[in-house]
Amino acid sequence: MPIFEFQAKTDDGRVVRGELNAANESEARIRMRAQRLTPLRIDLKKGGGGAGGFDFKKLAVFGDSVSQKDLQVFTRQFAVLVGAGVPIVQSLEAMARGARSAGMSNVLKLVVNDVERGRRLADALSARPTVFDRLYVNLVKAGEEGGVLETVLNRLAQYIETSVKLKGKVKSALFYPAAVIVVAIIVIAFIMVFVVPKMSAMFLQSGQELPALTTWVINASQFFQHYWYIIFAVIIAVPMLGKMYYDTDDGRKILDAVFIEVPVFGDLIKKSAIARFSRTLSTLLSSGVRIIDALEISSATTGNWMVEKAILETKEAVSRGKTLAEPLTKIPYFPNMVTQMISIGEQTGNIDQMLSKVADFYEDEVENATEAMTSLLEPMLMVVLGAIIAVIVVAMYLPIFNMANTIQG
Repeated sequence: MPIFEFQAKTDDGRVVRGELNAANESEARIRMRAQRLTPLRIDLKKGGGGAGGFDFKKLAVFGDSVSQKDLQVFTRQFAVLVGAGVPIVQSLEAMARGARSAGMSNVLKLVVNDVERGRRLADALSARPTVFDRLYVNLVKAGEEGGVLETVLNRLAQYIETSVKLKGKVKSALFYPAAVIVVAIIVIAFIMVFVVPKMSAMFLQSGQELPALTTWVINASQFFQHYWYIIFAVIIAVPMLGKMYYDTDDGRKILDAVFIEVPVFGDLIKKSAIARFSRTLSTLLSSGVRIIDALEISSATTGNWMVEKAILETKEAVSRGKTLAEPLTKIPYFPNMVTQMISIGEQTGNIDQMLSKVADFYEDEVENATEAMTSLLEPMLMVVLGAIIAVIVVAMYLPIFNMANTIQG
């Protein structure tokens, strides 16, 4: 397993350095936060790719991966079995045998092995951070300590279901425009490779002088025919390189700052971040997790570095004795309505319920925003595609019109 060198800050403000084993940088961050460390820098240690020997933990991801749907079904079933009085080990063994995927079955077998050796359920789950994130582990821990594991598991299942649904709405808003763009590229490529060359050959044989627009389209067609592999390589490489850059710390900071300011799309990001933050914080607080820990965990679920940074700054203010609503009013991404509802929740002692109402409202807002964005992008993409094809068609017919005028003259 790769070795990462890190620099982090402790709760008391000290800066520490060290090394840890993790499958990737995301897992390394999760493990550091589990140790109450705030990552400042994480680098892959040179020569620390480590392939020596079989890592038993890799069994958890060997074969089928564990999807959010697998996790949600497991959590719901676990809650039912625990509520029926079935011991934890027997419940886990039963679900391991009937798991939806090989990955989930392997994970549960490892968890059962740890629990049978005397580890607490939350500790056994925390050893598999790629499947059970810090939110999941902390809620299970709170359920174990408070004797309300069934209630917590039901909340977790509902949270995962809502979270998957919210992500699905955002993805669905982006799917249609992406599909239209792909179809447009295929159509334009077909015209440039098969239609334009045949018509250009006819024009060149006639010996007439071609209009500038026609010449430009023919040159573009020839370039496409000779260098099509470069064009498609660029189309494929740009999104991949963008994703790779976004996965870096600097890339995420820069791109998230740009994305959140983009008209229409940035508004969707803000609403989605508020919905995730409110839902996560509500679930954590209602399960008995300390507000400081709850804020740190919920900050990582927002999906945008700018909002995450602002919430972590809020956590620092709350740890110094301020109310939650007070520092949130200074964050430009949180509307006054949200901060006012949180303030009322703090005053009445029902902050978790108030956050749940905020989450419900903004989840509906995300759905409306995605529909609005899709309805806006549809005609825009159609107009752009139509304009490109119209330019090509006009360019091909201009010489024909000129020939007709010449014959009539």
